[in-house]
Order: sequence, then structure tokens, then C-alpha cells
Amino acid sequence: MNQTSDHHTAKVIGVSVAAAVGGFLFGFDSSVINGAVDSIEDHFSLGSFTTGFVVAIALIGCAVGAWFAGSLADRWGRKKVMLLGSALFVVSSIGSGLAFSVPDLMLWRVLGGLGIGIASVIAPAYIAEIAPARWRGSLASLQQLAITIGIFAALLSDALLAGAADGASNDLWFGIEAWRWMFLVGVVPALVYGLLATLIPESPRYLVGQHLDEEAARVLTEITGELHPDERVHEIRLTLRKESRSSFADIRGPKFGLQPIVWVGITMAVLQQLVGINAIFYYSTTLWRSVGFTEDQSFTTSVITAVINVAMTFVAILFVDRIGRRKLLLAGSMGMFVGLVMASVAFSQATGSGDDVTLPAPWGAIALIGANLFVIFFASTWGPIMWVMLGEMFPNRMRAMALGIGTAANWMANFAVTLAFPPLTSSVGLWVIYAGFALFAALSFFFVKAKIRETKGMELEDMLG
Repeated sequence: MNQTSDHHTAKVIGVSVAAAVGGFLFGFDSSVINGAVDSIEDHFSLGSFTTGFVVAIALIGCAVGAWFAGSLADRWGRKKVMLLGSALFVVSSIGSGLAFSVPDLMLWRVLGGLGIGIASVIAPAYIAEIAPARWRGSLASLQQLAITIGIFAALLSDALLAGAADGASNDLWFGIEAWRWMFLVGVVPALVYGLLATLIPESPRYLVGQHLDEEAARVLTEITGELHPDERVHEIRLTLRKESRSSFADIRGPKFGLQPIVWVGITMAVLQQLVGINAIFYYSTTLWRSVGFTEDQSFTTSVITAVINVAMTFVAILFVDRIGRRKLLLAGSMGMFVGLVMASVAFSQATGSGDDVTLPAPWGAIALIGANLFVIFFASTWGPIMWVMLGEMFPNRMRAMALGIGTAANWMANFAVTLAFPPLTSSVGLWVIYAGFALFAALSFFFVKAKIRETKGMELEDMLG
């Protein structure tokens, strides 16, 4: 096992935090649209399906970016790919904020999605490769913590900008509407991410793959405090002996064309989205307005939910390497199910129609409790641990490619939920949608019981297909 001294703890945490800023962009982009949805719908006179498509189209870019990120990372290195993600998000933030039509808004959203998809793969892969085994779960959970902080920052900035303009559709600074500023502020974290990417060391596993053994040993010594860096480099070399780069051949197998472990990763990634988390973080402001909350109350409720999301992620960071991945996932599935059932039952009691819908007492409070109970269990389990597992569960020879495919599957499931949510809300009602989310939460419990094995404390070199 890796042996690290306390002297190197700060360095390991520092480079992990820097890489996890990609997760911040992931979360920020996921939720910044939340406060702008209604204004975009009104400004461009969109129907519910088109509105959903404008929100969701970024996720197509995310899936494509995630798909190619692994192979790019193996060719260019982790750092250069991080810089590419940063540049794409800068361009997207400016373009989205200044969009003059629906087609060009969609174009900028797709470009941003490419950057976010890249960041969503590279951050957990880099952290898993740089972190000592005994800390890897906690450090990899920083990715999800950064995502939740990004969500909180986006919702808070949306609320502040809308409040400053007395409404998201009103002009704020320089004659530019508040909803446009919601996108423009994304330039700041994107530039910070790019700067940090230039300061962190390259992944030791990438360096070994490029036959830069001395550089890899130096990184292991200086960052992780590895006492026997040459032995560790030799171990990494053995796992990479067959091929220096991941290819599709590495993941090809007998189960519908893929290795069974890859299908486990894909299924876990898809289930994380089918429980409906992003229906809350993309549409929460619109959702709460649809059941009778005012605009101010809806923004405030969304921010409170985001704070809970951040706070509960610390639970995962504290316990993932103590309790283990599998037990936390099982507990999370049960808790999410209960919260989603509560929300579904509450939404079934809504009265009125159109813009005049209310949740009579006590159902409004029950809906809020249920939704936030769901967020509590998701944020402390499935939110971060899915990313921890994807970053560490695959053998070295297939890790980059399998992680890219799993992440792409996560984004495509995200796209499906995001696109379907507005029209389904209109056609079948919120209570049916949340009942569907509850069903997937229940299925996730049995999936973990049957297919997920514990990886706590294992070195990446010991992962078997």
C-alpha cells in the first residue's frame, strides 16, 4: 500500500481540490439555467418541449465530451484536456449570455457541454490516479462536493441577479437582462479552472504510459509522499504493459459487446440520473412556482436545497473510506425512495390548473420535506459515490475508456430526464413523474445488492475486470 507522511497531506488535498474545480463547472453549468428557464421561454416565446430541449441540449455536448475525454487524456495528458474544457466553457458562457436567437443559444450550450463533459471525466480520473488508496474515496468525493458547490453558486448567483434586477427578465447592467448575466458570470470559474490546471502536476499513470518513469516517480514522491516510488512505478508499468493507451478493444467483451464490469459502470451511471436529481436542480424554481410559490420563494427554496446538497456531501467525504461504498449506496437508495414517495404523494394533492395551482396544507410542507429528504440521501451517497466508483472500479488498461463511456451514459440519461420533464409535467403531472423516480430509486437498491462490490482500500493496480 501507499505510505504517505502527514507532511504531504496538504499537497495531495491541494492538487485534488484543483482538479475538482472541474466539478464546480459541472455543477454550475448544470444549474445556472435554472433561474433563466422562465425568462428564456418568455423572451423567445417557446413551448414546453422546446424549452426542455434548450435546457437539455447542453447534455448532448456533455455526453460527446465525456466520450472523447478518455482517449484525449491518454493522448494529450490530463492537464491539457483540463485546459481544453476550461476554454470551451469560457466561450460558451459568453456566447450563451449574448445569444440573440434560439439556434445560437443552443450552439453555445452544446460547446459548454463539451467542456463540462470533458471536466466530468478528467476530474475523477485524475484524483483517483494521484490519491493514495487509503484516502482515495474521500478525495474523489471532492469531485461531487465541487459539483454541489457549483450548483449552490449558480442558484445563489441566479437569485442575487434576479433580485438586483427585480426579476430575471429585467435589465441589470449595461442594458443586459439579468438572465443573460446568469450565464456571463460563468467565465470567472472557467478561467480559475484553467489557471489551476497549469499549476498541478501531471498524473503519474499518464507519465508512466509515456515512458516518463523518472518524472512519475518524482510526482509520487513530492505529492503523495510515496516512500518507494520506483516500486510503485514498476507496479503501474506492469498494469500498462499490454497497451499504453486505452482503446475500445480494452472494453470489448461477451456481454452485448462489452465487458461485464463496463455494463455495471454504465448502469450505475444511468441510475444516478433516473432517480431525478437534475429535475430538481434544473427546474426547481419553475417547479415550485408551478405549485403556487412566488418567484422569490421559489429562488429561496432552490438555494436552501442547494445548501443542503453541499452540506450532506461532507457526510460522504467523512464516511466513504470508513463505512465503504456499497453500504452507503444501499442506505442512499432506501432514503431516496422514501423522499420521492413523499413528494409524489404530496404533488398528487395539488388543486387548480394552469398558472393557478396550489398545494393545500399540509401537502406543501410534505412536498418540501420529501424533496429535501431525497436531496439529503442523494448528496450523501449516490451523488459522490457514483463518481468515486467510476474513477476506481475499472482495471488500469480500460479505466480511461470505460470511465468515458460510463460518464457519457450518465449525461445521456441526464439529457433524457431533462428533455422529458417539462412536457411530462404538463401531460401526466408531477406526482406521476416523482413516482417514476421512486421506482428507479428502488431498482437502484437491488442493483447494488446484486452487482456492486466493495473497493474500499484497494489500490488501482489491484482492480480486476
